[in-house]
Amino acid sequence: MADEDQSDELSPDERRQFDRSRLIMDVHFDGADSTGVASTKDLSLGGLYLSTRVDIPRGATLTLRIPLGRQHIVVRGDVVYSLPGHGVGVRFHRLSNDKRALMESHLPAFSGGLLPPIPTD
Repeated sequence: MADEDQSDELSPDERRQFDRSRLIMDVHFDGADSTGVASTKDLSLGGLYLSTRVDIPRGATLTLRIPLGRQHIVVRGDVVYSLPGHGVGVRFHRLSNDKRALMESHLPAFSGGLLPPIPTD
């Protein structure tokens, strides 16, 4: 979708405008000549922190596959912070309304601290 591929610059004052969920989950990433799986440290509607030993440079654009219950979303984001050997901070490109709503419904910071149950069939 076109709205995902546009990156709006955030001022330092806006940098932490999104509530963050301290949530550890495996996220698939692809970009900057790297592909792999890394664990999140925290996640918000604005971005996430990935713990990875992979050296991903600041400014790189990544495609991320984030699991949410039995679903997942695919988003693009830019690396805005890189600590080689430890991890990267990624700021999402604009989220579509559908992806935003799905994240809001599945993340503790946006749902009163409770994750919805994973359905079992």
